[in-house]
Amino acid sequence: LFCHLTQSQMNLTDISSNVEEIRNRVILGEFDVKNVHTTDYPGNYPGYDDVWDMQKFQKNFRIDVVHLDENTMEFDMVGIDAAIANAFRRILLAEVPTMAIEKAFIYNNTSIVQDEVLAHRLGLIPIKADPRLFEYRNTEEEGSEIDTIQLQLKIKCSRNPRASKDSSDPRELYLNHMVYSKDIKWVPIGNQADVFADSGIGPVHDDILIAQLRPGQELDIIMHCVKGLGKDHAKFSPVATASYRLLPEITLLEPVEGEKAERLKRCFSRGVIDLEDVNGKKVAKVVNSRLDTCSREVLRHDDLKNLVKLGRLRDHFIFTVESTGILPPEVLVTEAIKVLMAKCQRFLNELDSTDMK
Repeated sequence: LFCHLTQSQMNLTDISSNVEEIRNRVILGEFDVKNVHTTDYPGNYPGYDDVWDMQKFQKNFRIDVVHLDENTMEFDMVGIDAAIANAFRRILLAEVPTMAIEKAFIYNNTSIVQDEVLAHRLGLIPIKADPRLFEYRNTEEEGSEIDTIQLQLKIKCSRNPRASKDSSDPRELYLNHMVYSKDIKWVPIGNQADVFADSGIGPVHDDILIAQLRPGQELDIIMHCVKGLGKDHAKFSPVATASYRLLPEITLLEPVEGEKAERLKRCFSRGVIDLEDVNGKKVAKVVNSRLDTCSREVLRHDDLKNLVKLGRLRDHFIFTVESTGILPPEVLVTEAIKVLMAKCQRFLNELDSTDMK
């Protein structure tokens, strides 16, 4: 009887651990990926209370900033569902507003670049201007200082009188033959010169090549920048990229020594596996699974694939946000959170109005 009870308890323990793995881990197999769908909803598993609870969520949820510089931010978002993480990513890509060139009035273009191509290239140049200080422009009304930024590109190529006769280098022969974004100048409208005196409105980068000219060719263009969203046009997207991945988890099921340990180390990205000296033997040790790209290279080795278990934490997201330079990445993340909060509030308001009806 005692043995029977012990065996039953062991079975219950195995079942419990299997359920925990299904709920919390994505398992990378040799030919498939398991547990890819969310299963932690109420009533799915007997004995598990998966009812959503605000206090439990607040206790488990956290954001850890791992890296932050002028244009790039990496942070961990822990304790949320993939649907929320993906909503946050999509908002960063498409619903955080920026200022971009919407209209190009081409008064003169004698370069070899067609007007349409030139206007498209100009529209994709990131413009350094804080969109929070501007209003959305009404398409039926003329632009004003509160909703429009005016830029001008006026440049003409000519021969360099000081160039050597034997030279064939265009950089020496011609003046203004390379048109860069630094040649775009801000033309203040109304009181913008006073309001944005310290803002330095203009292209984010000075070295974006727009066109190449030859003597006699010129460009004379007036551009209007307006506030917009990435879901309307990619030129309004504030990020070069915004992505996330699940935190990798690598578990060694038994000690790996000697030549096997060295091969195991080579199967993973640099810095994931390290070798330590134990009684004169090289033994593999997981140092930093975060660096792994989950290539599953180790599963190609018959003598290694059963020694390692590869997984990913389902609720631990590693976000990477790379700004185009219009706004710092930490500001973009803050603005994305505000947009998500506004969406949630709008949804709650709709529910309240429906209940009242």
